Amino acid sequence: MMYMHYCKRCQRVYMLNGHKQSCPKCHERINELKITYMDYVAMDADERKQLTVNCADETQLKKMSTTYRMYKYSKWYKELQKQFPQTAILSYPLKNRNPQENAVPFVSMR
Repeated sequence: MMYMHYCKRCQRVYMLNGHKQSCPKCHERINELKITYMDYVAMDADERKQLTVNCADETQLKKMSTTYRMYKYSKWYKELQKQFPQTAILSYPLKNRNPQENAVPFVSMR
C-alpha cells in the first residue's frame, strides 16, 4: 500500500510504499501523514503545495501526522532487530546480602 510521508529536512511530501521511518533522499526521520494516497492524488497542484506549506509548520504537522503502531510486526523492524539484537538484563537479589552492600556512589565530574 502507498502511504504519504513528510520530511522536515527536505521539506517534501513523499508517496512511499509501506510505513517507512526514514527519508529516501536524506535518510532522516520522516513523519507519516494521516492523508490517504487516494486523497493526495485527487488534489490539484495548489492543494498539494498548500499541504507542503502546512507540513512545514510544526504545530500543523503534529495534527496531520500519525504513528504506525504495528511497526513491530513489519519486515523492516524485524530486520533491524536481527542487526541489533536487544539483550535483556536480569537482576535479582542475592540471599544473605544487604541490597546496599555492593552499591557504588555516583560522583559527578563537572
